[in-house]
Amino acid sequence: QVQLVESGGGLVQAGESLKLSCAASGSISTVDSMGWYRQSPGKQRELVAISPSDGNIDYADVVKGRFTISRDNAKNTVYLQMNSLIPEDTAVYYCNAEGRTKWGTIYNYWGQGTQVTVSS
Repeated sequence: QVQLVESGGGLVQAGESLKLSCAASGSISTVDSMGWYRQSPGKQRELVAISPSDGNIDYADVVKGRFTISRDNAKNTVYLQMNSLIPEDTAVYYCNAEGRTKWGTIYNYWGQGTQVTVSS
């Protein structure tokens, strides 16, 4: 079993910043990729940023230049620094991690989600 615990969401005004954290724990051997997705009411879940183990970080066009994803591999933790937030960033943000368990099986897990609300 692998658990993902997210923190850092909240209510902010447009132009302000938030930092999300997501820690993976459990029967982990490798964490090959960690990323952040978001889902607004009535919309599909979409990629925000992803940080694979090969270092090829990618961002959704709408957050480039405002959001920064980073990882602490020693802690199996991924962060999302969100600056210059706009109301359109309002969504539930989900952490995702994939890799291999201690038994060699592939896992792909989601966090419980954390609400980010940006007021205008």
